Parts: sequence; C-alpha cells; structure tokens
Amino acid sequence: MDDQQEYDRAKKQVKRIRGFYVHAVVFVLVNALLVAINLATSADHWWFFWPLLGWGIGLAAHAIAVFGFGGIWGPDWEERKIREIIGKRRPG
Repeated sequence: MDDQQEYDRAKKQVKRIRGFYVHAVVFVLVNALLVAINLATSADHWWFFWPLLGWGIGLAAHAIAVFGFGGIWGPDWEERKIREIIGKRRPG
C-alpha cells in the first residue's frame, strides 16, 4: 500500500471516529433534556428510560462499527492481522 492509500484510509477512519463523537455528544445532550422534561412533567413515571435505552443500543452499534470489539474486529482488523502474521514469519 502506498502513502496516498494509507493516508486516504486514515482520513476515512478519522471521519468515522469524528462521526461517532458527534453522535455521542448529541446522545448525551438530547437525553439530558429528555430526563429534565420527564422529571419536570411527570416525575412519578420515568418514560425517558425507553428512548435512552433504544438510542443507547444504536450508539453502542455505532461504536462497534467504528472501533470494533476492543479493537479486535475493527475496520482494519484483517489488515492488522495480515501484517502481524507476516511479521512473525520474518526472521528477527
């Protein structure tokens, strides 16, 4: 892979990460507003939990798509694994 291809892949990953961070900030702000509205209008019935749960599942799926499971199966997992295997075969 040449330098331009590597740069393009890194740029795409940075855009994915930025998109996730925007998603996470919007999630926190909107759900904080929903909690405040819920507590101000009907503190005895907690309905805010349901949109928080549903959206939280979506945010978790977005995180997995961007970062993978702890970095194991992220977007570049195959490429990293190939490089790791090649590195092990070379005498060092």
